[in-house]
Amino acid sequence: MKFGIDRLIADPALRAPLEGRRVALVAHPASVTDGLVHSLDALMAAGVTVTSAFGPQHGLRGDKQDNMVETADETDPVYGIPVFSLYGQVRRPTAAMMDSADVFLFDLQDLGCRIYTFVTTLLYLLEEAAARGKSVWVLDRPNPAGRPVEGTRLTAGEESFVGAGPMPMRHGLTLGEMGSWFIRRFALDVDYRVIAMEGWAPAEAPGFGWPQSRIWINPSPNAASLNMARAYAGTVMLEGTTLSEGRGTTRPLEVLFGAPDVDARAVRAAMEAMAPEWLGGCALRECWFEPTFHKHAGALCNGLMVHAEGAFYDHATFRPWRLQALAFKAIRGLDPNYPLWRDFPYEYEFDRLAIDVINGGPALRAWVDDPQALPGDLEALASRDEAAWQDEVADLLLYR
Repeated sequence: MKFGIDRLIADPALRAPLEGRRVALVAHPASVTDGLVHSLDALMAAGVTVTSAFGPQHGLRGDKQDNMVETADETDPVYGIPVFSLYGQVRRPTAAMMDSADVFLFDLQDLGCRIYTFVTTLLYLLEEAAARGKSVWVLDRPNPAGRPVEGTRLTAGEESFVGAGPMPMRHGLTLGEMGSWFIRRFALDVDYRVIAMEGWAPAEAPGFGWPQSRIWINPSPNAASLNMARAYAGTVMLEGTTLSEGRGTTRPLEVLFGAPDVDARAVRAAMEAMAPEWLGGCALRECWFEPTFHKHAGALCNGLMVHAEGAFYDHATFRPWRLQALAFKAIRGLDPNYPLWRDFPYEYEFDRLAIDVINGGPALRAWVDDPQALPGDLEALASRDEAAWQDEVADLLLYR
């Protein structure tokens, strides 16, 4: 199969509209061709007039570790072009940045999750391009989580840099398809094009979204595996809690939780008693780890490792958002006074709890904290939103 960048490089007819125009590239370390050539180098070698580059959160090189760790603008040492940061002094491209090119090629590997900030970066770019008469091309890449949709939709007024619009946590789209939804949803008048993939089959085993012919390259420092990409729509919620998400270990965001004062075996038993069907599609393994940095650094943590991989993985039944919510509910049930929710600035939001920013509203937190709330109550909220989203985007799917 071919990703968007591979088709663009291989086909002069696709590149023809770029002739005589200044081109910008939005990229990160996973922006590579099938031969592992970075997209910037490949475009330059193909004769495209690249006049600027942009790096999203974690930077063009992907070197910045955590949330709200910013990247400065710089000059590319090889090509001498400006490299603008979209996660530094600004997150929305400025007029000066937009003036650096006529066509903006967006070539970011996504994880298929609303909170992954590359989605919002695409919206901001589209909005600024519409305002200034610029063109945006998405060089499409796979959604490694595939087509499944899960979670409640972001509610009006809860928008943030990790919540670009009323989509569920796990949206099931590629970024090329998401761009089309943004344009329709926000009525953007912009010259938009998707260089579609060739041969992407999101429903086929064993990859179910990620082609086995392509190696995994971290799109951000803690996105270290396909297992992480599958689990991320659930495990990312740990960022809004006092529980470790595994940062400071070799398997970040592949655990349901870790903490020195939580009994993982008891939590699992409580989860199985409440909603055993929400544990499907993966294996859960009790684990111990000692983070070298971040939450609980230097302390021995007990947790549950998620294995949505190999023979344990069932694409149709694995539901990471529900699984993670159930872990929170079990911890709350075992200790009603456990200090679960983390109160700190999260993605430039200072007045809302991080867990609410992450979930696009307080509904999940309220469900966890309500001792009378049952799994069926959350199921009713989520299933309604999931069905509505699938109906809304059905006509935008480029890959059937």
